[in-house]
Parts: sequence; C-alpha cells; structure tokens
Amino acid sequence: MLGAALLGLLLAGAIRFALTPRDAEPAASSPSAPTSSPERRRDDAPPPAPRGPVGDDAGAAPEAQASAAPPSGDEARYPVDLEHLRALLPDNLYFRLGAPTDDPATLQARAEEERRWNDLYGKIQSNTATEEEIRSYYDHRRELSEDYVEFASVVLEEYEDKLPERDRGLYELSIKMHKKRLEELPRNLEDALSRRVAQEKRREEWIQSGKKN
Repeated sequence: MLGAALLGLLLAGAIRFALTPRDAEPAASSPSAPTSSPERRRDDAPPPAPRGPVGDDAGAAPEAQASAAPPSGDEARYPVDLEHLRALLPDNLYFRLGAPTDDPATLQARAEEERRWNDLYGKIQSNTATEEEIRSYYDHRRELSEDYVEFASVVLEEYEDKLPERDRGLYELSIKMHKKRLEELPRNLEDALSRRVAQEKRREEWIQSGKKN
C-alpha cells in the first residue's frame, strides 16, 4: 500500500503531465538555406517520462519531492495496492516509467529514456527528424497515453468507492486529459510530417539555386 501523502504527490504529477502543452508548430525556416536546430523554450519541451500514476512529477519543488516518503500510522493506510495493479496490468508502461522506486538503476534508465525522447522531440521541432523518427515519437506518445488511461481506469474500477473524493476526481481528470491528447495525436503527427516534407523541399531548392550560381 502507498501512503496518502505519496499518492497525493503522484496524483499532482499526473495532472502536470496531462497539462503539458501540445506539440508546438515551429516557425517556418528561411527557404534560402537549410535550418539549424532552434533554441527551444522550456514550455515547448515534451513531457518527461511519467513518474506518477498517470503522469510525472517533473517540475515539483524539491521539498515536495522530498516529502514523498510514506507516512506512518493511520495515514499510511491508503487503499491503492500497486502490486495488485501490477498483476492486473503487467505490461503497462506505468510500472516501467512511473511507479515509485528508489532503485538507482531504474532511475538512471528512466532519466536516459527521458533524455532520448526529449532529444528526438527537438529534432522534430527543428525539422531534422526522419519520417521513421517522427512516427516513432508519436507512436510512443500514443502508447504512453493509452497505458495511463488504462492504469487510471483500473484504479477507479478497483478502488473508486475507497478513494478519497479528491483523488478520485484527479484520476478522472487525468483520464479525460489523456483522451484529449490521444485525439490530437493524429493531427500532430500529420503536421510534423508535412513540415518535414516542406523543409526537404526548401532544402532541395536551396541546393539547386546554389548549383545555378
């Protein structure tokens, strides 16, 4: 069982993950020369690998992260049993990317995966990613949101009548936000592919104009 304070922190991270800004459309680059990677604002970065039940706790204040230790006494009797959920959803990404852990190897693997997806998102924003890389990124985003919808839905199915009203509402809100993200992903994918085609066309025109000169 997880303590109430720990679940509260993880649920807060869930909302931050679902509230991450949509994939921003980068400004069109000049057709006169190939573009280089633009400097990205922090707000345009993709959401890091989730650390909470349906999201992540990236951006939480250090003192908030430090308070994640389960409390003792009656406060520690929280109804959600993660081991039971793991048995029900053994392949759900939450348990690889978001479940609470103190294992250094697991934390390092998560950080490396987060960095890899961040780097790939940067390539997509700068129109330097291949079609395969673009599709890989959005396939990952789809799988992540689908698994987090599934995880939160099972939590509600198993524990809805036992959860505090606030936590129940947060799980419901996270499901709604992830479903909205899933609705937007096809358009985001097509936009990224279209920008890549347009950039390749500009690049080819620039090369041809250089040859003529």
